[in-house]
Amino acid sequence: MVSEDDMEVDDGPPMLDREDYSEPSSSRRQSESEEEDYLDVKDSKIAKVARRDTGDHYEQVLNDQAKRFEYLLKQTEVYSHFVSSGALTEGKKLGSPLKIKEKKDGKVVPKVSAVGDHRHRKTEKEEDEELLEEERHKANIFCFAQSPWYIKGGEMRDYQIRGLNWMIALLENGINGILADEMGLGKTLQTISFIGYLKHYKNMSSPHLVICPKSTLPNWVNEFNRWCPSIIVVQLIGDQETRDAIINEKLMPGKWDVCVTSYEMAIREKCVLRKFNWRYIVIDEAHRIKNEKSKLSEIVRQFRSSHRLLLTGTPLQNNLHELWALLNFLLPDVFNSSDDFDAWFNTSSCFGDTGLVERLHTVLKPFLLRRLKSEVEKALPPKKELKIYIGLSKLQRDWYTKILMKDIDIVNGAGKLEKARLLNILMQLRKCCNHPYLFDGAEPGPPFTTDQHLVDNCGKMVLVDKLLPKLKKQGSRVLIFSQMSRMLDILEDYCLWKQYPYCRLDGQTPHQERQASIDAFNAPNSEKFIFMLTTRAGGLGINLATADIVILYDSDWNPQMDLQAMDRAHRIGQKKTVRVFRLITENTVEERIVERAEIKLRLDTVVIQQGRLAETQKSLGKDEMLTMIRHGADHVFAGKESEITEEDIDCILARSEEKNEALKRRLEELGESSLRNFTLDTQEASSVYQFEGKDYRGKQRKALGYWIEPPKRERKANYQIDAYFRDALRPHVEPKAPKAPRPPKQPQIQDFHFYPPRLLHLCEREVYYYRKTIGYKVPLMQDLPPEEALKRQEDEQRKIDEAVPLTEEELAEKEQLLHCGFSNWSRREFNQFIKANEKYGRNDVENIAQEVDGKSPDEVREFYKVFWARCCELADIDRVLGQIERGEARIQKRLSVKRALESKIARYRAPFHQLRVQYGTNKGKNYTEEEDRFLVCMLHEIGFGKENLYEELRQAIRVAPQFRFDWFLKSRTAMELQRRCNTLISLIEKEMHDVEQNDKNSGGGRNRNSSCKSGRSGSSATTPDKRKSDVQDGKRSSRRSKT
Repeated sequence: MVSEDDMEVDDGPPMLDREDYSEPSSSRRQSESEEEDYLDVKDSKIAKVARRDTGDHYEQVLNDQAKRFEYLLKQTEVYSHFVSSGALTEGKKLGSPLKIKEKKDGKVVPKVSAVGDHRHRKTEKEEDEELLEEERHKANIFCFAQSPWYIKGGEMRDYQIRGLNWMIALLENGINGILADEMGLGKTLQTISFIGYLKHYKNMSSPHLVICPKSTLPNWVNEFNRWCPSIIVVQLIGDQETRDAIINEKLMPGKWDVCVTSYEMAIREKCVLRKFNWRYIVIDEAHRIKNEKSKLSEIVRQFRSSHRLLLTGTPLQNNLHELWALLNFLLPDVFNSSDDFDAWFNTSSCFGDTGLVERLHTVLKPFLLRRLKSEVEKALPPKKELKIYIGLSKLQRDWYTKILMKDIDIVNGAGKLEKARLLNILMQLRKCCNHPYLFDGAEPGPPFTTDQHLVDNCGKMVLVDKLLPKLKKQGSRVLIFSQMSRMLDILEDYCLWKQYPYCRLDGQTPHQERQASIDAFNAPNSEKFIFMLTTRAGGLGINLATADIVILYDSDWNPQMDLQAMDRAHRIGQKKTVRVFRLITENTVEERIVERAEIKLRLDTVVIQQGRLAETQKSLGKDEMLTMIRHGADHVFAGKESEITEEDIDCILARSEEKNEALKRRLEELGESSLRNFTLDTQEASSVYQFEGKDYRGKQRKALGYWIEPPKRERKANYQIDAYFRDALRPHVEPKAPKAPRPPKQPQIQDFHFYPPRLLHLCEREVYYYRKTIGYKVPLMQDLPPEEALKRQEDEQRKIDEAVPLTEEELAEKEQLLHCGFSNWSRREFNQFIKANEKYGRNDVENIAQEVDGKSPDEVREFYKVFWARCCELADIDRVLGQIERGEARIQKRLSVKRALESKIARYRAPFHQLRVQYGTNKGKNYTEEEDRFLVCMLHEIGFGKENLYEELRQAIRVAPQFRFDWFLKSRTAMELQRRCNTLISLIEKEMHDVEQNDKNSGGGRNRNSSCKSGRSGSSATTPDKRKSDVQDGKRSSRRSKT
């Protein structure tokens, strides 16, 4: 890392990376295969390539690479490790740029000594020549002392001009760089001024490529137009059709300087962007490519460029490999081996070595510049952050308890610890802390209303409702960040209810609406009071410095995301002191999340900012997640009432200030070991629980386990209309007396077990004697008249007083009788037996015996005999017999219908052509006589009562040739066919009943012809006009069913 005082301007012309080299126009005529052969060629083949027609050109490229190595070696001998041990050790068989440099003009580059050996031997003449050469190169470097003339939108600040000069120095030395200024210091302006320098001073031909987040893309275009309007910018964004138009009409003609696009568009249009030889590739928020295996990182490495510039506002060196990935993107010919890099900065072997810090600084010094606001921007007021603690509402507490109780086995450590399950519990608890209405079914309704309940049912909303009027009265403007877009929906409803003017931005906001909302909020004298954003979508690159209040409704796991959100307001141009209010729900998982984020930031300060590298940041483990979930669970279970107080907002803020100070003191007391363990628990240096290096207090905790006492279960009484009217008509009924005690080892006897009555008598005697031994007194029954209740009490008490224990013979008899019943029959099997009687009738024993799962036919037959002999002993015999009798009635009905159909069909020789139905007044309007005849005949043929009868009837209609054009009948559903068939069956049953009565009256004789004649006269033919109407109705019905 380099500071401004350490910036050096050294010699060396612009260098081109071999991987990223862009050929001039004179050599673009070469075939693509030759170019690829060159890019992928091994160094052992370089000599052969140099002998080609373009040998001089390739030799110049290699010479530039050698000068790049020379420059880095002049900066520090640390690079000799990568040159000699890494890039050039392989170079023994590849052929290195330095060896080529040695051969040029017969000059030899001094050999690199081992690290730590500084004994270089030079003659006076050599040293004089070297000093003169450096002076000549330094004289050629251009430096700005004031804001460049091509910057039109205002004056650049001093530190921004120094940043511009630093980038110019990188260009002159052929080095790619990382501008890592803290967020809000104007990295965008410094980059624009540098691109303007390339155009107006260096006359470098375009193009340049800027890749940035989608949310900041309009800001880049606006900043170009504002600060340097002489640069022509093309914005590559939009749907496929829009992008094609931009590519064909703007990019391909080439009359532009800078192309600005988003990460997603760079991936989608990679084939187009690969065709350009870019002068500079600028990547904003460069931590997006810290994983070299990510899709974006792989694709941008395929783009050809002379130089590369990375912009980022977050610490880069979170772990060793991510730092190497960024350095590899900048200088792939230097940092080509991650293993070599890891070995050189091996924290496990060099931890605590002061040389490691020096190595890191010297490696980053040539191409990384990072300044903090506190160092350079003295006019920017510091921001003030306050954590505000608020309790749970009653509804939140109920939902929080439900979530914990659903997985109480995990909370108490009894279940299997699965990371996905723990993460889901954490997410649900965080939703509950934000607002209970994020759960389906929590909000009262329908109808859903927006009124005071939106605030009262959430602790954070109560706080926001108290805070916003105070801020509006002060003339402040507010940014509200939340990770959940559905939480923004609730806040949006609140703003509409309170009539607060607002803007909104989340991941689903269209590109045009994003910029329109930002412009509306930042407009002079804007009436917008609130800008609500999701932390991830609105936390990068957006300038909202017109706001001076930031409310973090919830906290991100990564504290850097919250810092970026704060810096939307705390940036250059801010005139007021930015105040940040972080809302935290007390005694919940949110407290642990915020503590972990604070520890992580503290660890960055202690470790990373000192220049030391952590191998990897500690990820969130199962035990840590479980600790978070358990935090505050006892407190939540302890009560059900709301914890929200009626305190004034000033009192809440004052109380939160005290808790903030306490947390700050605890963090300052922590050592690095506690920080690395992500714990706030401090231990004394010496403890009676510590022996021979082991903490037996922790072992005891593990042995005893962890147990949270869940709240007592309460039976939820469902609403019953009978109970309601009973209570309404008898409002003064006293509650029932508690049940009398029973012996603890009494056998479980059900009435359907059909034990002998003698066993019941013995058990009853045993119960009375047990009550006598415990001195039980029978209470007075409140639901009986006084005289009768007193008499009942005396009788029961007398039985208890006169009870004697069972003799040995009676106890043996009792044990023997316990084997005489059906104790192996469960309630489920008994219910199956009852349903079988209902289905087949009480007389069909064989079919009943097949219906009970888990019982053999012989066992069912034995139970059948006892059941019908002693069924009167059942407590609910009326219900059971009623159920069976209803089933038997259905069986009789089915048989009656079958007989009626058989009698009807038997009256005709060809029923499909001759059958007639006596409609009477029940003739429908839609079905014809031919259709009804077919339905009756098919009912008889398929069999009435068969399962899926009407589905089979529906299929028979579809294959019947006479109905191939009858769309009305073919489009009927099974339910509609069943309704029509029921109507026809009723008519046939009535007709057959009348026929039987006539036969009886006439002496049992039959008059078949008269009946048929009667049938024909009773039917009404369908007229052609009516049939046409029915068909039209059928078509309409068919269309409806298809729809």
